[in-house]
Amino acid sequence: MRETPIHFETVKDKIKLSGLKSVGRASIREIKKLVDNIEKATGERYIRMEMGIPGLPPSKIGVQGQIDALKKGVAAKYPDIHGVQILKDEISRFVKLFMNIDVRDEGCLPTVGSMQGSFAAFLMLGRLFKERDTTLFIDPGFPVHKMQHRVLGLKFDSFDVYNYRGEKLREKLESYFKTGKIHSVLYSNPNNPSWICFTEDELKVIGELATKYNVVIMEDLAYFGMDFRKDYSKPGVPPYQPTVARYTDNYILFISSSKVFSYAGERIGMMVISNNLFKSRYENLLEHYPSDEFGYAMVFGTLYPLSSGTSHSAQYALTAMLKAANDGELNFVDEVIDYGRKAKIMKKLFIDNGFEIVYHTDIDEPIADGFYFTFSYPGMHAEELLDELIYYGISAISLLITGSERSEGIRACTSLIQNDQMVDLESRLFRFKEDHPITIT
Repeated sequence: MRETPIHFETVKDKIKLSGLKSVGRASIREIKKLVDNIEKATGERYIRMEMGIPGLPPSKIGVQGQIDALKKGVAAKYPDIHGVQILKDEISRFVKLFMNIDVRDEGCLPTVGSMQGSFAAFLMLGRLFKERDTTLFIDPGFPVHKMQHRVLGLKFDSFDVYNYRGEKLREKLESYFKTGKIHSVLYSNPNNPSWICFTEDELKVIGELATKYNVVIMEDLAYFGMDFRKDYSKPGVPPYQPTVARYTDNYILFISSSKVFSYAGERIGMMVISNNLFKSRYENLLEHYPSDEFGYAMVFGTLYPLSSGTSHSAQYALTAMLKAANDGELNFVDEVIDYGRKAKIMKKLFIDNGFEIVYHTDIDEPIADGFYFTFSYPGMHAEELLDELIYYGISAISLLITGSERSEGIRACTSLIQNDQMVDLESRLFRFKEDHPITIT
C-alpha cells in the first residue's frame, strides 16, 4: 500500500465504487461526488478546485431585495416570461453603464441562470437557416455547453484559440465562416477555464466577421469585470467591460449573477439580445415558432415552454443588486477581487513545487490572476496527473473535457479555497514533488 496524504486504499476503493474509469476523464459533477464521498469516509479536507462556484457570501442587497419581494406575495404569482419591467430597465442601464452599449429593455431577458439562456439560444440559432447547422465554439470552454448540444442533437465544431491569438484569429475564424455552415459562435471572456481575455483588436475581428457573414456571436460574460488588471467597477466611467457588442449588431450576451454577485443558488441570469437581432426576421423560424421575429420567437416560442418564466422573487433580488451597482452604491468588483489575490498565492505555490502554468499569457501580457488558472506537471499527461492528485487531497478538472488541445493541462478554480488551506496546499504539492521527481533531459 502506498503512503499518500489521503489514505490510499480508501481513495482507491471510492474511485472503484464510483464506476469512473478515470478521474482524469470525469465530468465536474462526477469529480465533486467522488470527492464528497472520500471526504466523508476519511474526514480529510480536500483542496477543492473542481467546481466553479462562488466562495463568498451572497450580496446582502440581493438577499434583502428578495426577502422584501417574498413578503409582498410575489411567490403566489407567475412572473411575465419576458421579465418584470423594473429588472429589464436595470439590465438595460447596466450594459450601458458598464459596457457602454445601448440595448432596449425588450431585449433584456431574465433566465434561469446563464445555462438556460444558452440552452434557449442554441435551440433558436440552430433554426435560423435551412442551410446552416453548426455552432462554432472558440475553445477552451465550459464543457456543459457541448453537453447541451448533444442533448439537443445539434452540430458543433471547435478550435483551441491558444495558437490563434491576435490577427491569426481572423484567418482561423474566416476559414469556418466560408464553409457556409456556421450560424453562431460562442466563447467566454474572461475565459473559463484558461482565464485568457480577448483584446479589443480580437473582439473587433470577431465582430467584423460576424457582420460580414451574418453570424450571431454569443458572448458568455459569467465573470463580468473580473479581469482585475483593469478597474471595470465604476458606472459610466471607462474602461468598460470588453465586448464584441461594440463591433457588431449580431450578438447575444449571457451575464450571470452567480459569480459577480455570488448569487448562484437562486439561478438567475440575464440574456441580452442586441436591438438589431431582436427585431430581425428569419423565414425558417416559422417552421417552429408563431413568429419569424427573433425576439418574439425567443420569448414566446422558446423561453415559455422551457420554464414559463424565471423565479419571481429572484428577479427582484437581481433588480436590487443591479440598481445598487448602477447607482454607484455597490462596487461588485471589490466584492470578488479576493479571487485574484488567492490565485496569485496559489499559482506561486504550484510553480515553486515544479508545476507550470499552461495558459500563461494574453498574447504578450501575463495572464490575469482571477477565478481560474491552468497548470501542468512536467512529464505527465492531464489524465495521469489528475488521477494522481486525488490521492494528495487535491481535486480539479482536466482540460481534456474543455476542448483544449493542451493535453497536459488541469483547470484550478480559486473560489472555494480558504486562507487557512494554503499551508495544506503547499505541503501536499511539496509531497507530490517529492514522490514524482522531475527528470531533466
